Amino acid sequence: MRKNNKHYLIIFILFFLILCFFPKSFANESKKFLSLKNNEVNLRQGPSFEYPVKFIYKKKYLPMEILDKSETWRKIKDFENNSGWIHASQLSKKKSAICKKNNSVLYKKPTIFSKPIAKLEIGRLVLIKKCKVKWCKISSGGFSGWIYKNSLWGKIN
Repeated sequence: MRKNNKHYLIIFILFFLILCFFPKSFANESKKFLSLKNNEVNLRQGPSFEYPVKFIYKKKYLPMEILDKSETWRKIKDFENNSGWIHASQLSKKKSAICKKNNSVLYKKPTIFSKPIAKLEIGRLVLIKKCKVKWCKISSGGFSGWIYKNSLWGKIN
């Protein structure tokens, strides 16, 4: 084997080992989000009905980031970094997000040169219709339009 080929072999082996031991650093993994199915959902301290209720959510379609699972339970984190366990039956695949920037502008079309429709405050719940590379078409409070993806926290892919 020539010296040049040995270098390629060594580089290939190192690259392979890095991929095997550090797959998440190279994977374009998006976070997994679900939303609340009902207007009242209990957040528990552990993955069972035996655990005490930590918090009660009172808003349907709030987005939740899924951190872990245990049988029929999902460990979640919300927009305010509260975490706990919710039964899977209380979660929906409905795409939603929370506005994370104050005065985010909702536009008629996915361009800043389009007509502005409304300004959204931090914490505003929006339902996602579809997303493009940098924009999402959303609806909230009787308004429908396009908003920058980076203004949202939740299911934006």
